[in-house]
Amino acid sequence: MAIKTNPASDATRSASGATAPLKVVLLLACAVLLVHLALLSQNTAPLGLLQPPSREVFSTRLIVPTPPTARATPPPAPTRAAPRAPAVTQAPATLKQETASATDTPTATPTSTVADTAPMEPALVQNKPQEAPQQAASAPAPVPAVAVAAPAPDLSPQANSWVPAYNVPASVRLKYLVQANKFPFNVNAELVWQTEAQSYDARLTISAFGLARTQTSRGQITAQGLAPLRFSDKYRSEVAAHFNRDTGKATFSANTPDVLLTPGAQDRLSILLQLGAMAAGSPAQFTEGTTLAMQTVGPRDADTWLLTVQGEEALVLPGGAQTGLKLLRKPRKEFDQRVEVWLGTGMAYLPIRLKITETNGDYLDLKWLSSEKIP
Repeated sequence: MAIKTNPASDATRSASGATAPLKVVLLLACAVLLVHLALLSQNTAPLGLLQPPSREVFSTRLIVPTPPTARATPPPAPTRAAPRAPAVTQAPATLKQETASATDTPTATPTSTVADTAPMEPALVQNKPQEAPQQAASAPAPVPAVAVAAPAPDLSPQANSWVPAYNVPASVRLKYLVQANKFPFNVNAELVWQTEAQSYDARLTISAFGLARTQTSRGQITAQGLAPLRFSDKYRSEVAAHFNRDTGKATFSANTPDVLLTPGAQDRLSILLQLGAMAAGSPAQFTEGTTLAMQTVGPRDADTWLLTVQGEEALVLPGGAQTGLKLLRKPRKEFDQRVEVWLGTGMAYLPIRLKITETNGDYLDLKWLSSEKIP
């Protein structure tokens, strides 16, 4: 037997069953709202935002400064201010201002104790730096005097207290044979010496296979012998030194520093002829062991040559036998040349032999071959 169900009655049943829990939820929600309204009605201020801050909140902020006061009390804090010595003069004023402000605020009491003791240390530290610069400034004071006095012995004539007479030779052309350790053959050289009124012109040329090196000296003839005005040295390019007598300086085309000229200054070519003029004028003064000091200017710089008389020697030269008065310039610095010159006693004390030796042993040896007068 089949049982029939009514669909409409089932729908009403399910709807009434669903509405029952909904009513319960709504009732609970209304109850909760009534409870909240009751609680809110008891407080007159909104969440305490208009209430003044409590002392407990402010006291928690006072805990923050306490660690810095502990850091300020140790002595390392004043020592760090010691390197600021230049600002010490203003330090006491600022420190006093800090102490005055510290008395107004009770939290700054620890720093005020440090400020009271700090000014003593910067003052003591500053006294020491002030003494050090004064000593450093006073120490270099004697240096300029020493620097000025030191070059004087080098530039002034040594063992040359006598006043020499000068006998300048007449115009002449001298020819030489040149021997060198680098060349297995002889090289030619020529010295042309010309005088006219109160001026002179000297030129020394060494040539081989179309190549030549020439040194030239031009200047005046004075009561003190030769006074060069220009010296040049030319191999492929020319470098020169100029004697500015008005300013008392020698200048160089190579843009090297100027040099102060001393009385009797010569160049590297004129010195050979100046020695001959001195020996011809005062032969008795050129005794063995006598040392002459002359400022000698090259194409780039100047130096003091010390030449010592070695005495007379008999020479056998390509041009014949001659007697030569030998003078020697010994090297004083690392790269100085050794210069030996023989002045012909029978040839107006012109250079009849010249030997130049480098520090590495290389040498050039010029030996007189012939001479010819120039009208």
